[in-house]
Amino acid sequence: MAKLYLKEKLKAQQIYMILTALFIASLVVSNLIFQKFFYWDFFGFYTFEISVGILPYPVTFLITDIISEVYGKKKANQVVTTGIFASFFSLLIVYIADAVPATSWSPIGDSLFEKVFGATAIAVFASMVAYLLAQYIDIQLFHFWKRLTKGKHLWLRNNFSTFLSQFVDTFSVLFLLCSFGKIDWELFNGLLLSGFLFKVIIAAVDTPFLYAAVYGLRKYFNLKPAEELRFEAV
Repeated sequence: MAKLYLKEKLKAQQIYMILTALFIASLVVSNLIFQKFFYWDFFGFYTFEISVGILPYPVTFLITDIISEVYGKKKANQVVTTGIFASFFSLLIVYIADAVPATSWSPIGDSLFEKVFGATAIAVFASMVAYLLAQYIDIQLFHFWKRLTKGKHLWLRNNFSTFLSQFVDTFSVLFLLCSFGKIDWELFNGLLLSGFLFKVIIAAVDTPFLYAAVYGLRKYFNLKPAEELRFEAV
């Protein structure tokens, strides 16, 4: 455990707050924009058909892995819990905004607003169930691999924990959305495959960013390999 002075504690808290803010923003936005779907031709090998809500979501797993590696399991779980409250609070705001009547001159009328955000409640519920399962699985597996490898092979715990948790997340959210009639069941298999493969590719691509972030934080706070940063409120 690294000994931190007051200035370093403040800096550690500041960085933690920035990571938390990025995590919450990515999570909330992914729930709000999920109804638009797009396709991506992956160099002619495979054509992905996925929701745009998936674009910011991998950022949440990258951030929890950074926090898990540098700040520890407890701090990573705190970010996940904070994300739950933020998501439900955003759901409340959207619900109230949908309930109040639009003026006659409003650029966005009631029907269009409901069409865009009307499924947000179901999306947030489905996302939260999948999110809880996936994020806690990711954190548990990350620290399992960290203990097993004695803090070595960061790429291994980053990718292995993310691959399984992302499959759980993709399967759970699609199963719930199909069950509530928001997506046709005939699209389930295709969306599951596209969503999971896309997340696997992103997880592999973000590994260098994880290494860069962990290296920078360890160097700044003079942390030894596998050592986790601890700080109390100041």
